[in-house]
Amino acid sequence: MKKLIAFDLDGTLAESKQRIGEPMATLLANLLEVAHVAVISGGDWPQFETQVVTALPNQARRDRLFIMPTTGTKLYRFENSAWVQVYADVFPSDQRDHILQALDAAVREAGFADEKIWGERVEDRGSQITFSGLGQQAPLDAKKAWDPDFAKRKAMQVLLRKALPDLSVNIGGSTSLDITRKDIDKAYAMRRLSDASGIATADMLFLGDAIYPGGNDDAVRAAGMDTIGVRDVEDTMTAVRAIIACLR
Repeated sequence: MKKLIAFDLDGTLAESKQRIGEPMATLLANLLEVAHVAVISGGDWPQFETQVVTALPNQARRDRLFIMPTTGTKLYRFENSAWVQVYADVFPSDQRDHILQALDAAVREAGFADEKIWGERVEDRGSQITFSGLGQQAPLDAKKAWDPDFAKRKAMQVLLRKALPDLSVNIGGSTSLDITRKDIDKAYAMRRLSDASGIATADMLFLGDAIYPGGNDDAVRAAGMDTIGVRDVEDTMTAVRAIIACLR
């Protein structure tokens, strides 16, 4: 019997950058009645707040919820009726500047400098710097069509790994690359979650839409932890219903 159920966000609980729907919010509230829940993704706290936290029904057991932005390098908990940051591993300023310079050079070398974008392409999330190919505010249809076979981001990834050999550069979301300290991935996030919660990783289950070689959720499976691969939000809802039935 699992004690904690962890989820990826975009493509698993919600469409990219979209608020979770009411049916999903209700299911998560029901799940929080029988288990602890964590949400782990590359976005920063404001994205989680908009997509997940404010969408939950009032009765949801927020005290059982772990919010883990920037691939688990930050943790937020609901304490004394407010969300508080428990920890955040941020880049020092000189390392951040080096990353930004490497990103600028890689965009030019990969031939993406003149593409149409919506909003900022690079977001400094403190403990993670994220490149979004079409910008942070790109429409969903454009994002889905931009790099469906990962070829564009893999080309950027090669350039950035050469320029930033001491850091991790991973494909995330539908158009993004996430740059973090070395060995920061969702397996790291699950281990850090175990330390923070006191729940063994053997008592956790992770659900994500990118549990396949090269996918940004696959590190959890590769680390030997229990996972369920889902195709989309509807598939996740089916899995959550089954999990709730098993845990009750």
